[in-house]
Amino acid sequence: MTRNSVALTRLLLAALLTVAVALPAFAEGKPHKLVIQVSTDDPQTQTIAMNNAVNLQKDLGMDNVEIEIVAYGPGLGMLTRENELSGRVQSLAMQDITFSACNNTMKGIEKKTGKMPELTEGVKVVPAGVTRIMELQEQGYAYVRP
Repeated sequence: MTRNSVALTRLLLAALLTVAVALPAFAEGKPHKLVIQVSTDDPQTQTIAMNNAVNLQKDLGMDNVEIEIVAYGPGLGMLTRENELSGRVQSLAMQDITFSACNNTMKGIEKKTGKMPELTEGVKVVPAGVTRIMELQEQGYAYVRP
């Protein structure tokens, strides 16, 4: 085999491997997946996270992307009923954006204040925010932290 044919063979194998890895995502019908981390209590950053999600849906189409916003630590506040962003969170949850609240953070708040935080309607609870982000990345989700 010549040097060029070896290089071409390697290139073709790399291309086939790329297609083989990508095919399962396309077969699911939503080839794009994104997890957005929110771990700050800054309302501007929280708004940017939601804007990123909405803009991605507009750009790619709602049926072409799965988006999950995972909030933990100080970022958990954005998912609570008393937060000024709660109406938007609830609205976006109805538009196929998943919101996940860290149970570890919730337990910490309960221990500190004596009561469990009340989450906005449409928010799900996950055992640990960081673990959830890791699991989603292992499932092929891209990661953004605004």
